[in-house]
Amino acid sequence: MAGWDGCGLVSTGWLAEHLEDPGVRIFDATVHLRPAQPGPYRVESGRADYEAGHIPGAAFVDLARDLSDASAALGFTRLKGEALAAALGAAGMDPALRIVCYSTSTPMWATRLWWILRAAGFPNVAVLDGGFARWSAEGRAVETGSRSYPPASIQINERPDAWADREDVLAAIGDGAVCTLNALPAGVHSGEAEVNYGRKGHIKGSRNVPYAALLDADGLYRSDADLRALFEGVGALQRPRVIVYCGGGISATMDALALVRLGHPSVAVYDGSMSEWTRDPDLPMETGA
Repeated sequence: MAGWDGCGLVSTGWLAEHLEDPGVRIFDATVHLRPAQPGPYRVESGRADYEAGHIPGAAFVDLARDLSDASAALGFTRLKGEALAAALGAAGMDPALRIVCYSTSTPMWATRLWWILRAAGFPNVAVLDGGFARWSAEGRAVETGSRSYPPASIQINERPDAWADREDVLAAIGDGAVCTLNALPAGVHSGEAEVNYGRKGHIKGSRNVPYAALLDADGLYRSDADLRALFEGVGALQRPRVIVYCGGGISATMDALALVRLGHPSVAVYDGSMSEWTRDPDLPMETGA
C-alpha cells in the first residue's frame, strides 16, 4: 500500500511527501484507557503524548471530550447532526480536504476518528498505517508543542447506515442476511477472560474477529489476502450486511476499516456495543467460541 488508495489506509512514505501540502490535514487522536477500580478502565487524554512529540503540522483532537456526546449515559457516544458538524469544523476538519488520522498507541483511536468522519460523509480520510510508532521507528521528523488548524463552518452528509443501535443488533440475531462481529479478544468473546463488561460472553449469534488479529508483527494492517481469509472464515464477506461491535464502539472500527478495504458494501458499527448491551439482562448473550 504505497500511497493514498481511498480504502482507509495511507503509508508513512506518502505522508512524509505531503507534509507541506495545504490540502492535507493531520490529526493525532490518541486516548489511553488506564486500569481502574471500579473498572474496567479510566479514560485519559493523549494530549500529553501529543505535546511531547507528534508528526510535524499535526493537530490534536480529543475524542472523549470534543467528539463525544457529554450528555449521553455511555462514554464515547457519537455526536450527531449540527453538534457533530460544529465540533468537526472547530477542529479544522473540512470535507474538501484530505485528512490523515493517527494514534501514538493502538490504532483503534485513529480508526474511530476515521469512522466518525467517513460516517459524516467525508470522502477523503485515511488512517496512517503503523501510526506514530512506525513514523518514529523510521526516523522521520517529529515536533513538540501544539498546533491547530483554522476553524471552518462546514456541512456534513451523514450516513445513518454506518451506525447500528441495539434494536438493529437484536433484529440481526437469526437474520441470515446480517453477520454480527465482535472485535474484542477471543477470551472476552468466549467468556473465559477475567475482563468483561458486566456479563461474560458475547451477543448471541455473533462471531469473533479480534482487532489485534488484523495487525502484523510490525503493527501494520495485514495484507488484504490475510484479512479476507479472516473475515471469510466467520462468514462476514458472504453476508450482505455486517454489524461490528466491541466494548464501546472503538476497537470495532478497526474491523470496520478492514471490511471497507475488502470492499464490503454495508458495514455498521454498534456505537453502544457491550457497554450498552450488558446493562439490559433481557438482551441475549452466550459464552463459548
